[in-house]
Formats: sequence, C-alpha cells, structure tokens
Amino acid sequence: MKAVIVRGYGDVTQLFYGYVSDLEPGPGEVLVKMMATSINPIDWKLRRGDLKSLMPLQFPAVLGRDLAGEVVELGDGVKTRKTGERVLGLVDHAYAEYVLCNPDDLALMPAGLSFEQAAALPLVVLTGAQLIEKGVRPRSGETVLITGALGGVGRTAVHVARQHGAHVIAGVRSSQKKDAEGLGADRIVALDDEADIASLKELDAVADTVGHEVIASLIPHIKKNGVLASVLGRPEAANGRDLRVEEIWAQPDSARLEQLAREVAAGKFSIPIRREFKLSDIRYADPEAEKGGIGKIVLVA
Repeated sequence: MKAVIVRGYGDVTQLFYGYVSDLEPGPGEVLVKMMATSINPIDWKLRRGDLKSLMPLQFPAVLGRDLAGEVVELGDGVKTRKTGERVLGLVDHAYAEYVLCNPDDLALMPAGLSFEQAAALPLVVLTGAQLIEKGVRPRSGETVLITGALGGVGRTAVHVARQHGAHVIAGVRSSQKKDAEGLGADRIVALDDEADIASLKELDAVADTVGHEVIASLIPHIKKNGVLASVLGRPEAANGRDLRVEEIWAQPDSARLEQLAREVAAGKFSIPIRREFKLSDIRYADPEAEKGGIGKIVLVA
C-alpha cells in the first residue's frame, strides 16, 4: 500500500509518498480504507520537530490523526464493527491508503456527510468539546470567553458551551467580527482591540485556543477561582493567579464524536474546509496548512 512517510525532522522535503508494507488487522483491530483525512497543527509540528521532547518520532513515521473511510477487514474478536461500514475516528497513522484502528475509536458516519466533510472533524471537534466539558465544565448562565472562535476547535467550543447553557463570548480578530456573527455566540469581542478587551466584565472562564499575548491580556478579567482551560498548556501568565487551569489534550471518544458529527450533518454548526489535495500532494498541502487561515486542509486518497 502507499502512505506518506516522514524520514526525519525538518521541512516538507522530509515527506515522501511511496510504498510501505501492507497491513493486516490483529486480534481486536479493524482495517479501514482511508477515503479522506485532514491536516492538523500537530502533524506539521511533529514533522518540524517542535514536539520531539514530548512526542518523539521513530523514523520512518506515518502521521495523521483524522480518518474517514470504510471498514474493509476485521481482526479476530471484533464484534462492534462490520465490513462496509462508513466510519470516522481520531486515530494514528492516517496518512495512508489503509489504517489499522481500535474499533472503539471509530464512529459511524451520519448520512449527509461526505468523506471529505467527515475527515475534517475528529481532532478539532473532540478537542473543542473536551475543552468545554472536561476543562471549563460550565454551569448554565456562566460567562465563557472562547479565543480563536472561528477555528475548528473554537467553533466546536462555542457550539458545546451554548449547549450547556453558558453565556458565550466569541473572541476573534477585528477583521473577523462579521464572519463570527454566524457562530451563534451571545457576544463577539476583538482580541486585538484593547478597548474591546477593556470592556469585558468579569469572566467565569476562558477557553483558550490561541495562547501568547492574547491569553495574557485576558487572564486579569477571569474572576477569582475562575477557570482557564487551554489546548496549549499552562501559560506563564497564569502563575500566581487564583485560577483553576486545565490543560486539554484530545482523547478518542467515539460516542461523542458520532453525536457531534450528526450535529454537523444537521447544520447545527460547521467545520469549514479551505482546500482539498490528493494525499500524494502532501508537500503542497502541508505548507498550505502551516501558514494558517480559516478552514481545514483535507487530503483525499
């Protein structure tokens, strides 16, 4: 089979599309034919070596966390999945024609979603949901500000926080305020506008997807014993503050993923796709993802 292989830390010249050994599911595993996957920041950060002290790679390595595809083979003892099922999941080594998976990490794709749409979901929607439900844990009526609200994680966090009855403030750039009107937040704040930030009243919590100077400017607005939940680790600006700081790293949760995918299919919220590439064009796709912007970069088989 073919896959994208990382041969060493560095730029996109370390990415190669070529043949690797075929896979066979062992006991308790399923083999999924990859129809689409997508690029997340963790993929290019791993490739560049940014995370090698925390998550070292063994080369050659196959990256990719998002998977949408079809179950083609079951290992011994698998009872929860069937061949022919269309599935999506938060997995490992998804940049390949076929992917070995734990069946418990796979959710059924809802009707109405294409493989491309489904591939954009797993990591960002689970991160956004867990940022709110495991990190912030809001009570109805509490005020939660979500930074980077137009990103995939931020969009999901806005949606989930609203489901829990929170008063949601969407934090975006000044130039993004109009685009953010469709998120359904109770208020929109420009995080690059000092006057907007100064106008904030006491916050019960901040759900952060941006970090850096943005979160440093917001921490003084969080109430005593309030919550800072972050997908970027504990910021130095939180040290010495009376805050509960929660660091969130997404974990597979097929039941929650299936529910969120159904809500996307029903139009309750969306994760936009900016551009699609062939998996074989990874050297063009990765820089497009790395430069940032709204919308996922999807790779198709």
